[in-house]
Amino acid sequence: MLLSGRVSGFMNSAGMSSFLRGSAGARMSKVASFKLPQASFRRPGRLAPFSNVRMVATSSVDVKSSAIFQKYDIVKEDHIDEYGAKVVLFKHKKTGAEVMSVSVPDENKVFGITFRTPPNDSTGVPHILEHSVLCGSRRYPVKEPFVELLKGSMNTFLNAFTYPDRTCYPVASQNLKDFYNLINVYLDAVLHPALTPWTLKQEGWHYEIEDESDALKYKGVVFNEMKGVYSSPDAVHGRACQQALFPDNTYGVDSGGDPTVIPKLTWENFEGFHKKFYHPSNSRIYFYGDDDVAARLELLETFLGEFEQHPRVRKDSTIEWQQKRNAPWTIEQHYPSGQDGKVLMTVNWLINDQVLKPQDELALDVLDDLLMGTPVSPLYKTLRESGLGESVISDGLETVLQQATYSVGMKGIDDVAKCDQVQKLILDTLNKIANEGFDKSSIEASLNSLEFKLREFNTGGFPRGLSFMLGSLSSWLYDRDPMEPLRFEKPLAELRSRIASGEPVFEDLIKKYLINNGHRVTVKSLPDPELEEKNRKREEEELENVRKSLQKEDISKLIEETKMLKEKQQAEDPPEKLALIPSLTMDDLDKQGRNIPIAVSEEKGVKVLRHELPTNGIVYADIGLDMRVVPVDLLPLIPLFCRCLTEMGTHKRDDIALSDFIRTHTGGVYTSTSTTQKYGSGNRLPEPEVVSNLFLRGKATYAKSAEMFEVMNDIITNTNFNNQNKFKQMVLETKARLEANIVGSGHSYAAGRIGARYMVTEFVEEKMRGIETLDFIRELAKEVDKNWEGVLAKLERIRDLLVNRKNLLINLSAEDKGFSSLQSNLEEYIQSIPLKTEESKVVDWAMEMKKFDGKGEGFVVPTQVNYVGKGAQIFKPGEVTSGAAAVVSRHLRTTWLWDKVRVVGGAYGAMNSYNPSSGMFKYVSYRDPNLLQTLETYDQTPEFLRELSKEMSPTTLANAIIGMIGDMDAPMSPDQKGFTSMDRYLTGLTDEMRQERRDQVLSTTAKDFAEFAERLEVVTKEGSIAVIGSSSALEEANKELGLELKKIL
Repeated sequence: MLLSGRVSGFMNSAGMSSFLRGSAGARMSKVASFKLPQASFRRPGRLAPFSNVRMVATSSVDVKSSAIFQKYDIVKEDHIDEYGAKVVLFKHKKTGAEVMSVSVPDENKVFGITFRTPPNDSTGVPHILEHSVLCGSRRYPVKEPFVELLKGSMNTFLNAFTYPDRTCYPVASQNLKDFYNLINVYLDAVLHPALTPWTLKQEGWHYEIEDESDALKYKGVVFNEMKGVYSSPDAVHGRACQQALFPDNTYGVDSGGDPTVIPKLTWENFEGFHKKFYHPSNSRIYFYGDDDVAARLELLETFLGEFEQHPRVRKDSTIEWQQKRNAPWTIEQHYPSGQDGKVLMTVNWLINDQVLKPQDELALDVLDDLLMGTPVSPLYKTLRESGLGESVISDGLETVLQQATYSVGMKGIDDVAKCDQVQKLILDTLNKIANEGFDKSSIEASLNSLEFKLREFNTGGFPRGLSFMLGSLSSWLYDRDPMEPLRFEKPLAELRSRIASGEPVFEDLIKKYLINNGHRVTVKSLPDPELEEKNRKREEEELENVRKSLQKEDISKLIEETKMLKEKQQAEDPPEKLALIPSLTMDDLDKQGRNIPIAVSEEKGVKVLRHELPTNGIVYADIGLDMRVVPVDLLPLIPLFCRCLTEMGTHKRDDIALSDFIRTHTGGVYTSTSTTQKYGSGNRLPEPEVVSNLFLRGKATYAKSAEMFEVMNDIITNTNFNNQNKFKQMVLETKARLEANIVGSGHSYAAGRIGARYMVTEFVEEKMRGIETLDFIRELAKEVDKNWEGVLAKLERIRDLLVNRKNLLINLSAEDKGFSSLQSNLEEYIQSIPLKTEESKVVDWAMEMKKFDGKGEGFVVPTQVNYVGKGAQIFKPGEVTSGAAAVVSRHLRTTWLWDKVRVVGGAYGAMNSYNPSSGMFKYVSYRDPNLLQTLETYDQTPEFLRELSKEMSPTTLANAIIGMIGDMDAPMSPDQKGFTSMDRYLTGLTDEMRQERRDQVLSTTAKDFAEFAERLEVVTKEGSIAVIGSSSALEEANKELGLELKKIL
């Protein structure tokens, strides 16, 4: 998985990204102390910890009591009070490997090994190597141990990251046996990979030709992944900014790989890169959790003990500092666009050319939040309201790499000449703020928001220990103290003291690092509707020239190599080699599922759900408004309506006052929507019954619950929608985001389009956030100018329909003492919601669905790759389903689809989804060079399952079940638990039903695989297709497919 220093795209294990689409929020909050990848289109943010109730570290270990400690020096031993963590930094005596051991009472244990891997060109060698080391090793000589782990592990995280200067290999699990299994496989993979030229061909690049009459093609997983990256305007622009800021060091090349340069990577350089950098002497090794420290070191010694100190690797991997320049400069580049493509532009600064002090980095983080952290922050607000572009690019402060950067600008600029105006506006605004300062209430709001995040330590489903690791690496990787970034109490107190003394902290920072900083580059990315075709022709010409230079025997050799590679890719691993991979057994699984406490009551006519959970003094409140009362024609407005609630201001507070109040008194207030359908009893699929809610979600300490409920009431009942200019800007931002997301995450939009043809729930989502929404948004932008009163009336109508005490649901997660302390505030809140006498009419959304009779649709966008989807409803109402179906569906992702679509086909990802509440099944590929070949693979899936069921080994079956149980038992934060429990309640999924499903999962047999194969025949024979791809790919494939084609960009 590639992570740049500026923009990150997060995919989960095996390149199988979620089908979920990005949020419509203005900007992810970035004020905190940890750097970690986010599941969003934004750059990596930073999360951090919480504890009103201190975590207590596991008992310390007497380092003299075990012989293993004699093999390590203790560099530093400390206690991070903020997190109750005992941390010991060891150094392996023999190799010099550094080991950070964190002991905390957290069962979700984390391990990671990181190497400094600075490239000197854009062939993508670090990225390709990241993929390749996981393709077999000395102890585990199978094709892909990584995939075998995916099949049968209970991991809570399993992946690898390539940054511009490092490669990280983290794993996590709640099961101790599983955790150590994962570590064993990963350590052997990185230190003893079975690298061959065939590995480079598969994961990096190779020439493909199957017949003398064929044209040469480039193929390779990373090659196609990066083609997708270089089709995204945001990614192309972000990379240009980073490389422009660092013309003289390793950050000036693309560690992920430029598709035009990747084919220059040779086997010698590929193998040499591993030998040069993948050595224990160049490693930072990390442990976190409640396991025994001595056991950690003993396991490490079995790998490190056979190595000697590498004399040069630390020096060779050192990241050189980019020295600052004294005068600003500008660069222009082009990106592939549609006919209506627009300009992206940012002003970018290199912040430092020496180490920042912790207090300065914290102050810069707060400054970043003050400038652009919210829609009403002065720099963000000024740009947004300027009308110079459609959307603000608010990348802001980036501290993931050795040197910090700052970036701000706009996209959707219709005339390149306006770029100078944008730049002037940015610089003038910074000068104005430096002279006038920030409002005191905004500073206090920012500091309080920061402190809440630091103390809450809510990483969601992301392992806390991995957040620790990535945070520590921001110093550790550069030979500084890894514990320093984990502390916040002292620097935060110092910052507050400096502000209280009257010191112009933020004004001075603006002047020093931005206004008076000559190392500033303005990057303009201009649209080129012909660039996609130019790139395609350039590649064809390049390959044709290569072919012309080959003798007949050379071509014959390539044909043979193509054949041999596919044979290797499709070959089965011998059972005796697969048996070498450590795995759990069925006896290691919990037979009982994990339930979440719930208490249901009715108070003043409103349903209230309570979940008593260890929330550390925080109440999480979800206010649900029944969305089924909204007519279909208003559904596309719902996401914008949601944004208005938190961004427009109310009749009581303007937008700035509202933002400051929320951030001063609460941990945040935000919105979301959920549209699902109820489960049937007796494992029988029911007739669709929709559950749909708009949620206003807030969190606060118990002492601030009154303020939280008050402002949530103000938002729901008093939002002032009447701001035409601001709403128009929201519309344009939504348009820009949709256009970027469809190109970068086309798989999720293809999946949504397919589902909308069958299921009313997905029809609703498509109306609100799908491909269809783009047309609506484009028309809405015109309507706002022509008929604002009409648009305003629609927004008011939505509120009038939704805000009714009869349709209200309240969901609360807290400790018992918290429920007691907030009861009076809750009752007051309920009474403040209008109670309407007339009955609400539930809209029959299903009646508005239009039957789709075609074979499918193809959507043309400027891209070098495809997103290929196909699906159907494989269980109909009244039919009986089983938990075993989910086991089979999951197994497909890590076997058939992985092997055929990713390994052989060269796509970056292949995934499928099965929804047991609706019976819907879909296939989707991600950054796929193929189209027809992928659809053919989908259609052959039933036959694969039938053959598998005839010869399935007990180990294969057990691994499929183990992996499914691991998914079912994934860890959740307290707020996630409360929200999940509410969702189960609303959809009728009882604990008894969940246990029955679990029992079915545990009882899965080979027969279930054969039965699921018959179900998938429906997709093969009758399934609906949705493809997002290039014009050339779709037009060629459509000679056979007969899809309805539409150019959307």
